[in-house]
Amino acid sequence: MLEAVKGLKEEKLWFHFGELTKIPRSSKKEEKIMNYLVNLAKEKGLNYRTDDSMNLVVEIPASPGYENVPCIVLQGHTDMVCEKNSDSSFDFDNDPIEVIRDGEFLRANKTTLGADNGIGVAMGLAIADTPEFIHGPVELLMTVDEETGLTGAKTLKPGFVKGNIMINLDSEEEGALYAGCAGGLDTEFRIPFTREEIPAGAKRYNLMIKGLVGGHSGLNINEERGCSLKIAGLLLYKMLTEVNAKLTMINGGNKRNAIPREAEMNILIDPSKLDKVKEIAAELVATLKNELPSMEKNLEIVISERDCDCGAIKHEDAMNVVNFIYAIPHGVMGMSCDIPELVETSTNLGVATTEDDHINFVTSQRSSIDSAKMDLAQRIRIIGELCGAEVIHNTGYPGWKPDLSSKILDVAKRTWTEITGKEPEIKAIHAGLECGIIGEKFPGMDMVSLGPDMFGVHTPDEKLNIKSAERIFNFTGKILKKFADENK
Repeated sequence: MLEAVKGLKEEKLWFHFGELTKIPRSSKKEEKIMNYLVNLAKEKGLNYRTDDSMNLVVEIPASPGYENVPCIVLQGHTDMVCEKNSDSSFDFDNDPIEVIRDGEFLRANKTTLGADNGIGVAMGLAIADTPEFIHGPVELLMTVDEETGLTGAKTLKPGFVKGNIMINLDSEEEGALYAGCAGGLDTEFRIPFTREEIPAGAKRYNLMIKGLVGGHSGLNINEERGCSLKIAGLLLYKMLTEVNAKLTMINGGNKRNAIPREAEMNILIDPSKLDKVKEIAAELVATLKNELPSMEKNLEIVISERDCDCGAIKHEDAMNVVNFIYAIPHGVMGMSCDIPELVETSTNLGVATTEDDHINFVTSQRSSIDSAKMDLAQRIRIIGELCGAEVIHNTGYPGWKPDLSSKILDVAKRTWTEITGKEPEIKAIHAGLECGIIGEKFPGMDMVSLGPDMFGVHTPDEKLNIKSAERIFNFTGKILKKFADENK
């Protein structure tokens, strides 16, 4: 068993979670984890099936006497967001996650932990491994590539699961039952540029924006956390206009669905202007610390000299980049009129990469109202085209409209109240749960989503509350039992 989870109360849960952390499972690279899960099903003599995308269903037989209870699907995704601090040499393709027990939490060493959604998958595996839990027929549906567009769920075919009732185990707040989610799409912008000769006597400097908190582009978008690429736009404008700098590259962010924590640019300047560059950077940091939430106290801009190995981007092309970053919206675009404090529509400026002849930006739009999502996508398309960009939209994914008459939601509510003496919160989430797609693929699927307390998901600050995970594990088992007893 993984050292960090030894001695924890729910041994089977933590055994399975620990085993998952040992296996590389970045999005679109799930071969190792899916092979592990198939072999695990074979070892336990369980029926299973896979599809062309590597999605997996494992059938868990009903407890004796409960064979005629309607089947419940327990669903989670196997991939994880792979984020690390810039000073980490961690290799997500080969290295096991370095799990650390930190008081009441589990976290990783300078990387994401993968509790999103490793703990959900582990719960399903542990329920299958715990005969003390009473339940009817159960299917574990484990999907791939959720984090980069929910593409595994998009390829599900009719008949792949037999159940028409589902518990999604991919939420991150104990005591909340989720009954709806936002839909979304990604929009990519390609801003072309040409290069020119390096000015005589110029030196190349790297300006690194770092120290921001980052976060989930759905769950944390309402907290006004700093966006490194927006800051990069402010900094680049000052460099171009106040010290006559030449841009050579700008990069930032790693995932379209994560608020970017870091960004960097390389500029060419007359070395005599370096002190002015440092002054501008220091003033910008001071201004932003006054404007941003107190959580962003570690923001800094680090300046270092670099070798110059490519030409300068023409000034007018660099200004197109500045204009784009300034004009493109980032953050909350609208709040729900029906559900208090629910973000209805938002957009995230997530990634920038400099290619041979263009700079590529990736943004992510979300909304619980499809028309609002498409209107926002149209708006940012127009902004991109006005800045000289080629614009590409992906197909997106649907939202999940709340059904407060849901049978499984009712069972979950009553179970929670019996356990805690309190009413659970019924919520919708401003994030792209697979429930939206699964509900579209399997019409009539009755769904609820739940999960333990997690913080800092999609960032190296990700941490999982140990006791909360154990409580949600047992809560899920009790939902299965109550449903089985009432439908025997």
